[in-house]
Amino acid sequence: MKGLVLSGGKGTRLRPLTYTGAKQLVPVANKPVLFYALEDLAEAGITEIGIVISPETGEQVKQEVGDGSNFGARFTYIMQPQPLGIAHGIKIAQDFLGGDPFILFLGDNFIRGGIVAQVNAFRAQAMDAQIILYEMRDPSSMGVAVLNGEGRVEKVVEKPKQFISPYAVIGIYMFGPSVFDAVNNIQPSARGELEITDTIQYLVDKGLNVRAHKLTDAWVDTGRIGDMLEANRLVLDVIPPRHDGIVENSVLEGRVVLEAGACVKNSKIRGPAIIGQRTVVENAFVGPYTSIHKDCLVRHCEIEHSIVLENSRLEDLPTRVADSLIGRNVQIHRAEGPTKTVRLMLGDFSQVGL
Repeated sequence: MKGLVLSGGKGTRLRPLTYTGAKQLVPVANKPVLFYALEDLAEAGITEIGIVISPETGEQVKQEVGDGSNFGARFTYIMQPQPLGIAHGIKIAQDFLGGDPFILFLGDNFIRGGIVAQVNAFRAQAMDAQIILYEMRDPSSMGVAVLNGEGRVEKVVEKPKQFISPYAVIGIYMFGPSVFDAVNNIQPSARGELEITDTIQYLVDKGLNVRAHKLTDAWVDTGRIGDMLEANRLVLDVIPPRHDGIVENSVLEGRVVLEAGACVKNSKIRGPAIIGQRTVVENAFVGPYTSIHKDCLVRHCEIEHSIVLENSRLEDLPTRVADSLIGRNVQIHRAEGPTKTVRLMLGDFSQVGL
């Protein structure tokens, strides 16, 4: 089996962060979310992996991910000139995939617990496709699957206007070579994309064996700030503590990871939390579910339930920072002046809560 990971798209829901970087490289517990997908594939024995990239962020993805050797795999990069849908990603990867069955993994999806069980089930049974389902109270914003009593997929509908099933189709799929007949015959949707739901429905309508695996572990589509924070929480909830940094006159409570070169002075860190390489935390409080990346400075302030990307500085803040996603090379500090004022320089689509 081969793997196909989609790492293109514009990441509009995470702007302005994704104006300057790929959404799949935004870190969860100081590791790009894309890396979790690649590790899941490698753990399941998938070592031939194609990565679909975009012209805007493709080079950045290549630099971060490499040739696959760090994952015990071999990567092939496939350029998708325009974001024309998930099924289009399969279509342009046909030469790479050949006639082999494969796993399609959307690079911004996070699943805790891996995919070994699902892959083993697909290998053991004669399926033409297997989709992964996540039960939700209201899955109407996603593709939704209807199953028969034997667990076969009867129907898949993209964003149904009426409730038809509690089962959302998440961004992990397994296909045999019959999927190429589908992606080469379906038509673009109203939004101009080749939809994966239409692809699956095409296989169902042809009478092929399309099965479903109901996910029991946690899953997050990390397309929005709240989703990123939730994925961060899920990882930090199980991360083993490690202290490779320096601690001076400070208190560390719970599961705390200090990466190499991190320095904590006169501060309190209440885990679960992770402090990145060479980051300095001084006269500060870092609360639960906080990930601070490498080469940051957190001084004379309080922060919790947040993600801070590399090379950012938080200093002398009069109020606690919480529920926040702070990008790279950001500076947040107290404004000078005799009165309480707010001074901001923000990019398009920024969000601020005061």
